[in-house]
Amino acid sequence: MKLSTTLAVAIGLGSLAACNNTAQEQTADNIEANAEMNADNLEEAADDATNETTEDALENQADAVRGAGENAADATRDGADADGNSAN
Repeated sequence: MKLSTTLAVAIGLGSLAACNNTAQEQTADNIEANAEMNADNLEEAADDATNETTEDALENQADAVRGAGENAADATRDGADADGNSAN
């Protein structure tokens, strides 16, 4: 019984995941992933910084990149450009 329940839950979750996998959603996910990767690189550079001012600046830049990526992804999901203008 446990195997069939687990299988049913897995199929249900797979079906739900497929519902949101439109081209628009995939583009938004890619935007977020790229922003996250860039932010992670900036944070790694901050860890290697030789002074606190540079470290703080890089961490702030990482936060800004992450926020911009989230905003652009949200706008893509909503059918608008990154400035909030409707694509229609």
